[in-house]
Amino acid sequence: MSLAGRTGLFGGTFNPIHVGHLRVAEEALRQFNLRQVLFIPTGQPPHREVADGVPGELRYEMVRLAIAGRPGFAVSRAELERPGPAYTVDTIALLKGEHPEGVAYIVGADIFAQIEIWHDWPRLLTLCPFIVAPRPGVDLARFREPPFDRAELYFLDMAPIALSSSEVRRRYRLGLPTAGLVPEAVDRFIRERGLYGVRRTSPLE
Repeated sequence: MSLAGRTGLFGGTFNPIHVGHLRVAEEALRQFNLRQVLFIPTGQPPHREVADGVPGELRYEMVRLAIAGRPGFAVSRAELERPGPAYTVDTIALLKGEHPEGVAYIVGADIFAQIEIWHDWPRLLTLCPFIVAPRPGVDLARFREPPFDRAELYFLDMAPIALSSSEVRRRYRLGLPTAGLVPEAVDRFIRERGLYGVRRTSPLE
């Protein structure tokens, strides 16, 4: 089955969104000829608190800034406007109804490898195709074994991206260089609001 013309759903806390996220989205858009990639910042993740307590509205704004002017990218408020924990299975079911062209879910191999802790994962695996991004230390051969044999999987042909949001937060917190890790507009946003422990700056600094 071809994914051409479908919308790629890319969920996550995006705390913050970084250049690795954007690279994965760009490759998914190009390699599978998607109609668009829709970023879906989560409001309340079901398995953990959002690190540093950064609210969904601020993470949404960082995504909006990161994708501004990038053709084929959009951002959704679907999980921010739903009360309670945001379950991927519910989000996909909702957005399938809004995108008759079809959807595919973009996910990192490290997170996808833990599918059996996801809410209603047997149903989730059958809801739509998955586009899997390689991650350091994750052998993609595991996705040829159960329970992944019940899913329709596609793999991005790209080098694994080692950068993580937790590393970006750590560098901000310790005052280490962050140039090139997040888009410039996102970096300004973080510094102007004093997120991740950085000294708050004024817009004129």
